[in-house]
Parts: sequence; C-alpha cells; structure tokens
Amino acid sequence: MAIRDIYETDFDEDVQTESSANQCPECDGRVTTNAVETICEDCGLVIDEQRIDHGPEWRGFDDERERTGAPLTAARHDRGLSTEIGRGTDANGNELSGQKRRRLTRMRREQTRGRFQSKAERNLAHGLSEVRRISSALELSETIRDQACQLVRSAQNEDLLQGRSIEAMAAASVYGACRCNGRPRTLDDITESARVEQSRVTNAYTTLNTELGLPAQPVTPSTFVPRLASELDVSDQIRQRARQLAKESESTGATTGVRPSGFAAACLYKAGREDGRWLTQSDVADVANVSVVTVRTHRDALDELAV
Repeated sequence: MAIRDIYETDFDEDVQTESSANQCPECDGRVTTNAVETICEDCGLVIDEQRIDHGPEWRGFDDERERTGAPLTAARHDRGLSTEIGRGTDANGNELSGQKRRRLTRMRREQTRGRFQSKAERNLAHGLSEVRRISSALELSETIRDQACQLVRSAQNEDLLQGRSIEAMAAASVYGACRCNGRPRTLDDITESARVEQSRVTNAYTTLNTELGLPAQPVTPSTFVPRLASELDVSDQIRQRARQLAKESESTGATTGVRPSGFAAACLYKAGREDGRWLTQSDVADVANVSVVTVRTHRDALDELAV
C-alpha cells in the first residue's frame, strides 16, 4: 500500500495542494496553490487568496440563525453524520406528551439497532472510540487524532484487524501517528492510557509499519528535551543547552541504539549542573521513566564526548 494512501482524506477537498509553474515575484521561488491561497514556499509571500469559502454555511440569513450541523470528521465511523433523537422536549423547548415520548423511545431503540450495518462497522466504531479516548488522555491535537483514526480505517481495509486486538491496534495507530509527526511519545506513554499490554501494542505497531509502510522518522533525544524540560520546570537556558548537547551527540552517532528519553534526561542533568542548578539523577530519571543507572551511563558518555 502506498504511503500517500494511509492518510487518505478524500472527504475534505480543501487540503489538496498543487504546484504551479509560476514563480514568486519577490524571490523567484516555487509557488504552491491550494483551495485557500497561493503562496511562495521559499519566502512565504501570499500571492493570491481565495475569497470564496467552500466550507459549510454556519449561519442562516433569517431570524432563526439555523446551523447546518458539524463538519465531517474521520474520528467517527459514520463521518459524524449520525442522527440524535431527543427525549423530553421538542426543538422549541416545549415538553412532549407521554404518547410522543413513548414514540421517540421506540424510534431511538430502532435507531440503535440499525446503527451498524455489519460487524466490521461495529469493530471500526469501537476502534475509533479507543483512539479518541487515548488521544484525549494524552492531550494530543485533533490532527494527530484524525490521522490515528485514518490508520485504523486503513488497517481494516487491509484486513489487519482480523485475529488481532482492536484495543492494541487503536493504541498502535496513536503511536504511529505520533511517530510520523515527530511527537515525543513513547510506547510506555501510550500503553499507560491503553487497555492492553505493551507487547501486544508493539506487535500491532510492527504490523502497521510493515503492511502500510508508515513514514515514521527515527526518534531522537533532542525531540524529548522540550517535554522533559517542561516537566522539570527548568529555565530556557538549560533547555537550550540540553538540546545543543543532544544535537551534538546525534551528529557523532553516540545516540544510536539508545533510549531517546533516557539520553535526553542525561542531557538535561548535565546542562543543569553546568548552569548551577543541581538536578538530581532521580528527578530526571522519573520524568523520563528510566532508571538512575541509565541517566548515569549517558552522562558518562556525554563527558567522554566533551573531552
């Protein structure tokens, strides 16, 4: 399966982008046009702007100001086009009679029975609900959540859910979306919010990466430095120095085969000592979810690189 098919978003045409043969009038750079604007990729100049909004009409031009409903979303099995039946009041807020309430109850029951057309659709709804729950627990953005939901859909289209845990595949999709976007999330963070063992999440992610060809980038210690620095509440100077140490170590190949979060913790520990703030090894080890021995080992490696 091609990589471009993984995050297929044919339900939202506004994100499509194409290159133009024209050149930027300012820097002669490459010009890119999408449904919103025409910009230069080199200098960022907005050359032209689409003044027509192709999105939904969110307000009416009458006194009632009617809305057209929520936009389509990949986080729901029905793209967010489901119908909700009220209970005690009508659209104007008036109380319903007993006969009408009983009628609505019967309608809700029939709607619940016919909500899923097949078992595959039911499994997809369960997987997407798990993705939404994990993403909410990890405070991930809607973009990451929607990409993880699209991974679950792609996995079902490729028959990867058969014989595997839906919860594990949902957690693996969240981890895969984080990896593809360079988000500093470890498997421990994902499985802590998931309802499945880490080994099953690892196997599910391996399957996704192999069968779908995820464009995941290697996780580097420098990507973990801002997150750990925020949890330790250190100054910007220590944060920048730790990131510099991580970048220098990555350029020499010293971070190959090591746990990125542990090496980032060692960089913060060393940067804190240089700045005069005595961060303890146990503090940085706790936020990185590694042992004190790991931090000490990577600190010794940093000291050797400085010699």
